[in-house]
Amino acid sequence: MTKEFWSPVQLSIQVTGLSGILVFILGIILARIMARKKFRGKVLLETVFLLPLVLPPSVVGFLLIVVFGKNGLPGKFIETIFNQPLMFTWWAAVIASSVVAFPLMYQSAKTGFEGIDEEIEHAAMVDGAGQLTLFLFVTLPMTVRSIVTGMILSSARALGEFGATLMFAGNIPGQTQTIPTAIYIAMDSGNMILAWLWVAMIIVISFIMLFVVTYIK
Repeated sequence: MTKEFWSPVQLSIQVTGLSGILVFILGIILARIMARKKFRGKVLLETVFLLPLVLPPSVVGFLLIVVFGKNGLPGKFIETIFNQPLMFTWWAAVIASSVVAFPLMYQSAKTGFEGIDEEIEHAAMVDGAGQLTLFLFVTLPMTVRSIVTGMILSSARALGEFGATLMFAGNIPGQTQTIPTAIYIAMDSGNMILAWLWVAMIIVISFIMLFVVTYIK
């Protein structure tokens, strides 16, 4: 029972950690661009970025299957390169978690970037700061709370992802079974003790994450 319990926990941590890194990088880059640039179609593009927040998980899973499945161009390309399909692998769980978690990171980081006084950045540039130096030592420190909040909220969302992951990655014990899917299977099979243990685990982790977000505010 020990191995049966810890396997989904370990996989969930791995999936959440990797998806957190992907979401962190993409969220900061795109949020920085969108906070400063004005162009035609910006509102439409931002709507697409935030769409996973309101779409049913089953719809997100369906779209991921269409795009990354055997009939999708990206899916065919990945299968050709790695000689195996992306679906029903733990990488599929990472992608599903990243897609649903991205809007939280993006919106939080964008709010932080929009709150920066541009005159401070201009003053730093006048003093000789390059774009990279400006971003790392001026911009980021001033948005650290928003970025940390986005990281924690998006990680919590990735940890709890169920619907899209179940459709796209499946529920293979030891390979793609995360805590949420494991809880579903445990309940379906009547193993309530194991289900309660996983529920308690994810509640504790989520509580700690949200407590940190509330505390830093």
